[in-house]
Amino acid sequence: MIDFEEELKKFHPSLEVEEAEEIIYSQDLTDMTDILVQLMKETKHTQQ
Repeated sequence: MIDFEEELKKFHPSLEVEEAEEIIYSQDLTDMTDILVQLMKETKHTQQ
């Protein structure tokens, strides 16, 4: 039988995952909300 508590104590995340996480979170990514806000601003600007 597997002792999950013991296995969790042994667990260490790989450095690759930690490095990828830092890179992903450090980038300023545009999401759908940013795109919609920009479109609304452009629409208001062209209507005036």
